[in-house]
Amino acid sequence: MKKLLTLFFAAALFFFCACRDKKTVHADDTPQKGSIEISVDETFEPVIKEQIAEYEASYPGTHINAHYKSEADCLKDFFRDSSTRMIIVTRGLTLNEERFITDSLHYAAGWNEVASDAIAVLVNNKSKDTLFTLEGLRQQLTGKVRRDETIVFDGLNKTSTVRFIEDSVLKGEKFDTSVVRAVKTSRDVLEYVAAHENAIGFAGINHIGNPEDTAQVQMLKKLKIGYVECSLCAGKPYIFPSQESILDRRYPLVRGLYYIIKENYTGLGSGFTAFLKYERGQLIFRRAYLAPIMEFRVRDVKINEELPPN
Repeated sequence: MKKLLTLFFAAALFFFCACRDKKTVHADDTPQKGSIEISVDETFEPVIKEQIAEYEASYPGTHINAHYKSEADCLKDFFRDSSTRMIIVTRGLTLNEERFITDSLHYAAGWNEVASDAIAVLVNNKSKDTLFTLEGLRQQLTGKVRRDETIVFDGLNKTSTVRFIEDSVLKGEKFDTSVVRAVKTSRDVLEYVAAHENAIGFAGINHIGNPEDTAQVQMLKKLKIGYVECSLCAGKPYIFPSQESILDRRYPLVRGLYYIIKENYTGLGSGFTAFLKYERGQLIFRRAYLAPIMEFRVRDVKINEELPPN
């Protein structure tokens, strides 16, 4: 009996200390207070900056330190940098990546889609050609046609935009690097196309599609957003990238936006992901003219989504 009592009190003391330690470790890391390092695909810098500003204003005790970089570098941070607990990129984890995290941390990473984005095809304001097909883009990206035009990306090797175009347009073929030019950021893509009549650029719609953003409206005076053929639609109309055409996938160059988090308790990372998924965060995505995952009534804007028959 004496041995049993000793074991019981030892186990109780261990459990009590463990609970105290766990509480102490996370006492300053909750959805309402604390600091977290996150890495974000730079393609989404405008809208994520707005999300963070709104969250920190709601919870003054929080600080979300975001580093904007290529998608590949975000993933590298997530797997190799213990200080990076969360990333925001355009894909979820693969099965092998999930297993790696589970084996390394002994708990599963959380991830989910929070919005949908479109990649816009951009041309100079003086260009008369604003109609594109996926096959035409593939031919041009591989250098088979219109070699006098320069195609501009936000980097050639590591970005989510490049990866998406490789997967969805090239489908195994390679870029012709003699007609493709790499610049550093999405903003640089816009500025290059605005300054060169023979340029075509690819950038996320949240950099150029918000008619309520003064800087984007000014940039749209220097360039145009192209229409892309919907090969799955009856009559194969040319579609403009809008919230409605992103939601129903009529616009063909659509991708998801995902959070990925390694946090097995309710900390600041969990609080911010919940904010992104639910009404306030979703309204910010909607206001940035991305397509939210929650059902909202899409605001009407004075833009023709399809070209008129004539």
